[in-house]
Amino acid sequence: QVFVDAVADRAGMSKRDAGAAVDAMLDTITDALGKGDSITFTGFGKFSTSARAARQGVNPRTGERVQIAATTVPKFQAGSALKSAVKSGAGASV
Repeated sequence: QVFVDAVADRAGMSKRDAGAAVDAMLDTITDALGKGDSITFTGFGKFSTSARAARQGVNPRTGERVQIAATTVPKFQAGSALKSAVKSGAGASV
């Protein structure tokens, strides 16, 4: 909710419109990743998927070995402008 309020203030729009815009953006990213596509925001970062291979794991409670199935996971790589902003402390107000 705080994020939507911040978007509304910065964009000069109602909280309802900002909420709809944020929801539409997240749904669009989710749909693209579900199809195996990637989304790049120049300077901000790239949303993509990554294939994780099947592997052996260990149940920490019992010590029993378990097989973990292969899966596809979402991945985010921060862009240079985002990294610089975080490093310098800019944008810490959100």
